[in-house]
Amino acid sequence: MFGEKKSDIFRQIPAQYIPKTEWIAVGDVERAAFVAEQVGYPIIAKPDIGERGIWVQKIDSIEELRQYVRDCPVHFLIQELVDYPMELGVFYVKYPGRKGIVSSIVRKSFLSVKGDGVHTVGQLLQKNQRAQMTIDFDSEETRAIASAVPPKGEEVLIEPIGNHNRGTMFLNDNAHIDDKLNEAFNKLSDDISGFFFGRFDLKCRSYDDLKKLEHFKILELNGAGAEPGHIYQPGYPLWRAYKDILWHLAVLSDISAENRKRGHSYWSFKQGFNMWRAHRKHNRLLASA
Repeated sequence: MFGEKKSDIFRQIPAQYIPKTEWIAVGDVERAAFVAEQVGYPIIAKPDIGERGIWVQKIDSIEELRQYVRDCPVHFLIQELVDYPMELGVFYVKYPGRKGIVSSIVRKSFLSVKGDGVHTVGQLLQKNQRAQMTIDFDSEETRAIASAVPPKGEEVLIEPIGNHNRGTMFLNDNAHIDDKLNEAFNKLSDDISGFFFGRFDLKCRSYDDLKKLEHFKILELNGAGAEPGHIYQPGYPLWRAYKDILWHLAVLSDISAENRKRGHSYWSFKQGFNMWRAHRKHNRLLASA
């Protein structure tokens, strides 16, 4: 539900489905520099335990990496940058011993502005409501691009990290769910021992490729704490969003009960409380840094 290590999850996923990913101890500049050189810039750095895009950063140079290692207060991962054009959140559920289904697809539309040949990037961002709620206009990154005047029609990517608090728009792509996609994710889940419920955050070249499990990479696999991201489509009815969430929680409960019958025990209240408390402490550390 929370507090899981991404590195533990990646070890359970077949290597051909994930980008090159290496664990780095907090403050270890030397290993981080070595790994980044092997992977090749640009890279993605992200906390081993983290959520909501906190401390996820695209890094283009050794100087930026050294700064990240100096500032990041926790162990983190260095991950190969995947440049496929589509980023999706594919939610999958299955009961133990049965075939599963894809229950939700969210497509991520990254924060960008379209040039008109007249206004600067900064001026275009000022007109963008989503940017006003998420962008730090005084940051070094924003100032570096704010004065440029993009040609008419040119799309300027502002934020490459696909998260709500980075300005990303979540779009409902459930219309792409079909038998071929379900079959592909049944095959994929069979290769991940003990996996029954969660969201694959991935990049792919196309839906046709994804249905053949080709030309895609899993950026993260989120478990019981994951949400069906299609509900954040602008204009999606609130009552339907609650209905979809409650359906997923009911399935999660049923899967838990089935697994208990198969010999897996529930956490005690004390175990759950201690994990929740450690998770809150960890998140406060990330936020304060």
